[in-house]
Amino acid sequence: MKEITDILQAYDQAEREGRRCALATVVHVEGSSYRRPGARMLVTEDGRLTGAISGGCLEGDALRKALFAIQLQTSKLVTYDTTNEDDLRFGVQLGCNGVVHILFEPVKDGHPISLLREASRNRSGAALVTLFSRQRTAEQPGTSLLYTGGRVTATLPDALCQTILSDVVCGHGVSHFSHYGPHEAFIEFLVPPPALVIAGAGNDVLPLVDIASLLGWHLTIVDGRPHYADKARFPKADRVIVARPDQVLPQLDDDQQRLFLLMTHNYQYDLALLKAILPGRFPYIGILGPRTRLDRMLEDVGYALDEAQRASIHGPVGLDIGAETPAEIAVSIVAGIRAFLSGHTGRQLKDNLHPIHHRPWTAQVQD
Repeated sequence: MKEITDILQAYDQAEREGRRCALATVVHVEGSSYRRPGARMLVTEDGRLTGAISGGCLEGDALRKALFAIQLQTSKLVTYDTTNEDDLRFGVQLGCNGVVHILFEPVKDGHPISLLREASRNRSGAALVTLFSRQRTAEQPGTSLLYTGGRVTATLPDALCQTILSDVVCGHGVSHFSHYGPHEAFIEFLVPPPALVIAGAGNDVLPLVDIASLLGWHLTIVDGRPHYADKARFPKADRVIVARPDQVLPQLDDDQQRLFLLMTHNYQYDLALLKAILPGRFPYIGILGPRTRLDRMLEDVGYALDEAQRASIHGPVGLDIGAETPAEIAVSIVAGIRAFLSGHTGRQLKDNLHPIHHRPWTAQVQD
């Protein structure tokens, strides 16, 4: 979602300057590729690029294709095939043994940016549908439908819209492909960025905020010390709250998927906040410090935690990467949270026998 946020900001800037834009979207991949379906890049008519559709090898040629789409105001599907290892003919030298299909859409009257903007505002997630065809003579509808919590925004005929919606609902939150006549649809489920509450506003939180904000996470800093919990100290945080532990939850939005990180270095503050948030059954509670401190804290909660509550607690928090400095510890913590959210272990990629990118849609593609 961070990439979409950056694209929206870049589009707003281009619109203020009166510059036309095109949106490039990776809609299908066969074999190996640096980016997967759903990767996007905004191109302005003066050549500015926001986002990425490859590791940098495609961007030069994609710029030319995007400018062509802007000039003609017509969507176009472009295929980059490197399976024959003769990628020099593209002038891009992909270095990946795969086929990448990229759709270039001129932005007309705010569309399709308006669908991305609406999706980014929804904290419960959204399904975004991009229609394309690998038949050269077929129309390229592009980013055509958004489904958010029962609300539908679409630029498609009603009959086709209803057919696609049934596939969206049956998709159970897993991105996949479907076919509708000459067109394929990439049905992409967008997950909102993690909402992380960091209890603590000490100096060791500064690099943590820097790294998490770079990933586009929604960050709230809470601390009882006003000279620490200061927005000027944490300009990249979305909110900074000065509050006692019992005052924290009432000041937060109702979001059951919210994540918590306790690192005030004040035992009593962390304990009181842990007692306050445990009944809410939030999915992730990270606790900084040694295991002996955590064991004492769990005893001082005053009652035995059930299995689900114990599973939500991650302490000592972070991955074992040998971190020593505050910046290294921040990397460890953020990596640990990211692994938890994606259901991965955080082990070395060289020990992984499966593809790097998860491909839940592979079995559903009908080529």
